[in-house]
Amino acid sequence: MNTKKILWICLAILGLGALVTVVIFSTEPEAQKEGATIETAILVDVLKVEKGTFTPTIVATGTVQAVEDINLSPLVSGQVIRRDPAFTPGGFVKKNQILLQIDPSDYRNTLALRNSELVQAQTTLDTEMGRQQIAEQDLQLIAGDSLFGDNPLSEEERQLILRQPQLNAVEATINAANASVEQARLNLQRTTIRAPFDAHILSQNVTQGSLVSQGDVLGRLVGSEYYWINATVPVGKLKWLSFPNNQNEKGAHVRIENETDWAKDSYREGYLDKQIGALYGQTRLARVLVKVDDPLATKKELEDQPKLMIGTFVEVNMQGDDIKDVVKLNRDYVRGNETVWVMKQEKLEIRKVDIVLTDDTHAYIRSGLDNNDQVIITDLSTVSEGIALRTAQDKEAK
Repeated sequence: MNTKKILWICLAILGLGALVTVVIFSTEPEAQKEGATIETAILVDVLKVEKGTFTPTIVATGTVQAVEDINLSPLVSGQVIRRDPAFTPGGFVKKNQILLQIDPSDYRNTLALRNSELVQAQTTLDTEMGRQQIAEQDLQLIAGDSLFGDNPLSEEERQLILRQPQLNAVEATINAANASVEQARLNLQRTTIRAPFDAHILSQNVTQGSLVSQGDVLGRLVGSEYYWINATVPVGKLKWLSFPNNQNEKGAHVRIENETDWAKDSYREGYLDKQIGALYGQTRLARVLVKVDDPLATKKELEDQPKLMIGTFVEVNMQGDDIKDVVKLNRDYVRGNETVWVMKQEKLEIRKVDIVLTDDTHAYIRSGLDNNDQVIITDLSTVSEGIALRTAQDKEAK
């Protein structure tokens, strides 16, 4: 009896639970639809573009190098008896300034000796000229009219009688003596070593008392009037750069920067000077030379400007020729395969564009964009032609 009672009690509990469950689900409130609709258009930012004339800036890197760079060597040997204090590493010298003086004593003596030899040769010439006159008089007395008769003397015989060979020999001796005097005078001048141009001294290898020989390296000098920056640019961008046609002209303006070594906002100015007619190594880039006047900032108006140092890597910003009737657009807004996203009638259009030139920051577009086109500047994860778009202004208007 107890077992049957327990079974009936369990069934009653289960039945009651099922009844409660049915009542709960049958009385659950239904969700009501709201009147608003879900906004599906993608929110983007746009930039309105206009065609115009723009000046591109072509950016490249280059190495500073000297235009005039020599190892100074003597043309005569001897002992250095004087050194100019400016001839020291870091010094500046002017053109024709005396840097070193080699002992000139031996060369003065040699010049005096050569001058005496020249005087002797001139004396011999005077003597020979007198002998020639006497020979000509004797010939006239002896030969008489035979010179003009049936058997006149030949020209060669006449020259021999008149001592013409002796005269030629003396004249040759005088020419050699003159050359020896000139060489001795030149060697004496070469004992004074001068700066060949306005220069900055990079190294100095001798001093007073040093013995030097022809060909020894006395020091290294670089011209201080101007430096070159040897830069590389893509061949396709050369047509947008202007180079001078002669030495009196200047090429396109160049701004030179060095963010690593120079103070913030510091820069130097130069201009395009030459285009080197050979590609640079395996990079297949073109080489151009940028000329910088007074690179060491020695003039008063440049005293606060940074100095260029040979071998330094710098950035050159070259002003290109004007490009007319183009749209200037930030490079970040040009998408893959030279396309641009445009918002038109609240729809996305993918436009293929013709890019004339791309510089470091912008693309210059000839066709594919028109005035007042709205370029999408927002990066989208999903892009397809014709998707709905909206801007913040559209949202506010609603």
